[in-house]
Amino acid sequence: MMCAPAMEAVSWSQPPQKLLLQQNELHIWRAWLDVEPRERARLCSYLSEDEVARAQRFVFPRDRGHFVVARGRLRDLLGKYQDCSPNAVQFKTGRYGKLSLVDDRDPLRFNLSHSHGLALYGFCVGREVGIDTEKIQPEFAGEEIAKRYFSATEQRELAELPKELRDTAFFLCWTRKEAYIKAHGDGLQIPLDSFDVSLKPDEPETLRSMDSGRWSMRSFVPAPEFAAALIVEGEIQSWRFLECGD
Repeated sequence: MMCAPAMEAVSWSQPPQKLLLQQNELHIWRAWLDVEPRERARLCSYLSEDEVARAQRFVFPRDRGHFVVARGRLRDLLGKYQDCSPNAVQFKTGRYGKLSLVDDRDPLRFNLSHSHGLALYGFCVGREVGIDTEKIQPEFAGEEIAKRYFSATEQRELAELPKELRDTAFFLCWTRKEAYIKAHGDGLQIPLDSFDVSLKPDEPETLRSMDSGRWSMRSFVPAPEFAAALIVEGEIQSWRFLECGD
């Protein structure tokens, strides 16, 4: 299991004009979802009828706008990787909600996550990937939530930490578990107490599962007050952190 320092700060760079992904390379993109109405309308024009209908089901305008921008950015990026129009990108949704390309022969794999106006996207070739980001909210990181979603080992390790570290540790655990589940694409068919992740802020990422040798895990700080984790099959030689522009 490849490890890196927990919650590392990363630098986001501008993308090249031509997007190319190598076999042992992973691209992680950051996008902010609160955009000008004109930009939101542009991104909305990329969405399918089903996506527009789904957006309309959101009760709050901000949630609706975030969905539109997040999905529009995804189409924009996929169009650049595939050298096609964003409107031409065709998705299918797995049984438990994971998106993939309709053409199974296409080796491009991707995953996305967004929280409180921040979106992250992971792209790689021929490897399953899961990504999660969350805003660190102390009021959410309670003992009852941990009992419901964390394994017994994770609960014990969380309780052993000094109080000032528990909020960060809680979201380290949350994002790592969510990324693992998303990489599998099986939703909560994977019991949350059937695997453990490390959560101590001063320790490297560790996955303890029946298939831990299959995956690499990395945690990082995508922006102040946010935590993020990514899990990908195998070992990755090159990680690129790229910033979405308008």
